[in-house]
This record gives sequence, C-alpha cells and structure tokens, in this order.
Amino acid sequence: MKKILLIEDDIAFCKMVSTFLSKNNYAVSTAYSASEAKNIAKESDFDLIICDLRLPDSDGIELMSELKASSQDIPVVLMTGYADVTTAVKAMKKGASDYISKPFVPEEVLLVLSNALSKNEEKAILSKTTDQKKAVTTTDFVGGISAVSKVMNSHIQLVSPTNLSVLIIGESGTGKEVVAKEIHKLSHRKSAPFIAVDCGAIPKELATSEFFGHLKGSFTGAVTDKIGHFESANGGTLFLDEVGNLSYENQIQLLRALQERKIKKIGSSTEFDVDIRVIAATNEDLKEAVKNGAFREDLYHRLNEFSIVVPTLNERKQDLLMYADFFLEKANEQLNKNVLGFSPEVIRIFQAYSWPGNLRELQNIIRRSTLLTQGSLVEKEVIPPDFFEEENQSKSVFSKSNNEKEMIIKALQLCNGNKSEAAKMLEINRKTLYNKLKLYQLEE
Repeated sequence: MKKILLIEDDIAFCKMVSTFLSKNNYAVSTAYSASEAKNIAKESDFDLIICDLRLPDSDGIELMSELKASSQDIPVVLMTGYADVTTAVKAMKKGASDYISKPFVPEEVLLVLSNALSKNEEKAILSKTTDQKKAVTTTDFVGGISAVSKVMNSHIQLVSPTNLSVLIIGESGTGKEVVAKEIHKLSHRKSAPFIAVDCGAIPKELATSEFFGHLKGSFTGAVTDKIGHFESANGGTLFLDEVGNLSYENQIQLLRALQERKIKKIGSSTEFDVDIRVIAATNEDLKEAVKNGAFREDLYHRLNEFSIVVPTLNERKQDLLMYADFFLEKANEQLNKNVLGFSPEVIRIFQAYSWPGNLRELQNIIRRSTLLTQGSLVEKEVIPPDFFEEENQSKSVFSKSNNEKEMIIKALQLCNGNKSEAAKMLEINRKTLYNKLKLYQLEE
C-alpha cells in the first residue's frame, strides 16, 4: 500500500480527501500546516506528497522545495484552484510532478496520483540500471503548420545531424524537452541514451554528485557508488532543463566538464573521458543573467552554439487544433475513451483563450475534459469556467458559422472534394476532418 502525506489547511476538505484516498487503498497521513508536515516527513518515509499551493505558514512551492531537498526523488502533486493554474505550471519546473485543480474530479485525482507514482518507479529503476542504453524511439513532437512552427522545425532539421550544443529558449510548458528529444531522435546519437536533468530540482550541494557521480564512502551518506548524469549519457545526449537555475559554483564545474569532456567522481582521483552532446533549455533571459553576473558568459557561449526558440501556444494558434487532437488521442488511449473531437463552441473557447500554461495546460485541460465527456464531442459544459472569460477576445476558426457540418460541406465543395485542401481551409488536420466526416455521416 502506497503511503501519502496530504498537506491541506482546510480541515474538513483534508479529511474528505483523506477518506477518499483511503478507500482507494492508499495509506494517508495528514498535516494542516507546513511546520506539521516537516515534522511528519522526518518521522516517516512517504511514496508521494500532496500539497496545497497556499498554506497559512508557508508557500506550497517553497515547502515542496524543502521536502524534496531531503528526499529528492519523492513525487509532489500540488493542489490549486483554477485561478492559480499558471502558478502551478511554473511549479512544475521546480520539481512538482503534476497538479490537481479544485474542485476535484475523483477519477482525475486517482489518475494523476497513479501517473506520478508510476513515473517515479520507472525513474528509480532506470537510475539503478547501469546498462540502460536505449534510444529515444518515440516523442510527443508535433510539427505544426504555423509560420513560427515551420521556422522552429527547419532549425531542428538543420542542427540535429551535427554535434553542436543547442540552447532551447521558451516559456514553461511550451515543450522544450520534446524539442530536445526530437533533436536527439534525428541525430546520429539516436541509438544512445537521452538523459534529461532538471537543473532547478537539484540542490546545489548535491549537484556535483548528480552530474559526475561519487564513490562509496566519499562523504557522509554515500553508502553506495553512484553513476552521474554525464556518465549515464555517455555516447548520447545530455539535456539540461532550466539550466539558468544552476548556482554559480555549479556553473563553473559544468563549464570545465564541457570544455575538457572529462569528469571525475567525488572521492576518485581518476578522470575519464565522456562523449556527449549537450542540449540546454531555459525560460529565462540568459543574456540578461550574463549582464547581471548571475550566469557565466563563457558557459552561455559554450551552451549556445545554436539556439532554437520554441514559440508559445498563443503565438501558434494555427497549430492549436493539431495539438488538441494529438492530446485527445493520448487521453482516449490513457482513459480508455473514444471521444471523436470538440464541439464548435469549445473550439471557439480554445481559440479565444490565451493559454498562459502553453501546451502543458492544453494537455491537462483536454485530459480532464475527455474524462468528463460522455458523448462523442467535448462540450462547453466540461470546460472550466475561467476559460470563458477570454472567449470574445479573438475570432475562432468557426466564427463564420454556427453549423460545423455546413462549413465542412462548403469547404469540400470549394476544394472539389480534396480533403487535404479542405482541412487546411478549416485549419484542422486531416485526421480531425475524417473524424468529423464520420461523425456527421459525410463519408462517401
């Protein structure tokens, strides 16, 4: 039975969630404040922590960082209202595994917890297995058809076959790691490991060990030998996510390793060569950080041999329905559902919304909406109310007509039955069009 620490200052709500989780075979301990949570965490080991984003004596993100400092591998799921979704998304880069929006959907809570626990178990298995040299064979990469996406895609194609270090720049949730995996997949290193490192989740005092490894007995707590990320990525790609979060001391160590392509474990006097390609990502302005002295200029240039800008979802609205269909397909598979698509009203809402959480927010909303949908299409009723606030700020793809079926028929007529051209005119992909043809019984 998995042990969960639930941190929530609303006692009644906390007891309700605790009872629900207990009935679903979780062993739950509760804390009503940050100080109480810290004491409980010291006395017992937990498989997962659920923490409210706002606590009376602490910020949930700050508490999460403190708890993960002593037990870095423990997954933390944040609880938040829809108004704080943007904050929760930002917390993901600081180590949160996922977040749950209030009010809760019971099935969604169980799904999020199951995913967080299973991902952590997979991570633990991989970290203990020294001969895991498998390639990244699949990614969540969707090319997109917008102008900014085409520029990004051309840069990916151009730089992938080289050994240049790449700096990926983009807001949180835009899919920087997906881009990094695509570069690896298209490189000559594709059959070697892709190792992703969240630089923001590594305490600076542990960074040397995490990057380069250590020998048993080299310091207090080093009870076994540890393989570092550089050694794990040998022959392949090392992805440094949110590299701007590294301390200045850790930047110096990283720079030397990248310059020399040699590393030395803590407690060892022997250096050994590593052959890696480095891809870094940031949502900060590293140029400004260099000017302010927070980031080393020599390391910046070492990492930025080639840069790729990942646009926000708001900048590539033309791709939105492609991503929506992609995430819908994933949600259907994950939830064992068969939702065909989105109602015209939902599409209008999606097109009008600004998506501050980018692709991650879109994926979470579609997963939740798919779970709640009982019919063939995702309808307005399952979309969080906050989405309606921006509905009238921009025109949607279907604003010219309230009848989606009529628009599809007209598009096909104008394109002489060419479905590819009709899909482009409707600004949807071919698969979505075929699903809608089936839904409206327009197939030949």
